Amino acid sequence: MIYKDSDITSTELQKLIAGCVACDRRCQRTVYELYAPSMMALCERYSKNQEEAEEVLQDGFILVFRFIHQFKNLGSFGGWIRKIIINCALKKYRRKYNGFHFIPLSDDLYRIPAEHASSDPFSGKDLIRMIQQLPPACRMVFNLYVFEGLKHREIADMLGITEGTSKSNLFDARSILKKQILREMKIAR
Repeated sequence: MIYKDSDITSTELQKLIAGCVACDRRCQRTVYELYAPSMMALCERYSKNQEEAEEVLQDGFILVFRFIHQFKNLGSFGGWIRKIIINCALKKYRRKYNGFHFIPLSDDLYRIPAEHASSDPFSGKDLIRMIQQLPPACRMVFNLYVFEGLKHREIADMLGITEGTSKSNLFDARSILKKQILREMKIAR
């Protein structure tokens, strides 16, 4: 049976977690089906493409089931899984990219012309695609800052960079996204 977050009670969740601790494949499958869709959306934001996102999701759930016995009910189970998935994405990033890549940007990229200010918003898929196209360092910082709400000091510690580098990468990510949105808005007209 496939559950939705709203369909499962706290008692049912505790039974599923206990089943997962006991390596019950049915419980593991149910937990996966319950949380994989929202975690996949998270993986897509941190990954360069669909294939990489699927790898992060798979690696993350392997760790979820390996360490599920360590879940202490001190927060939400979904939040615990989310943290593992984000850490998997960051680990993949660190393994794949030894250094930070910067793209030189000109000042004119930072201004959005007034005629574009009230244009139709993009779909969620469009925005995910744009985020996936960011340089890896910019994508990581952007996601951690914008979606996870981390401070630059926390991001710097997680990625092994300085706060200034974190701020610079966020600035570059925003600038690149603005440029890409403007370009796509011109194409759509």
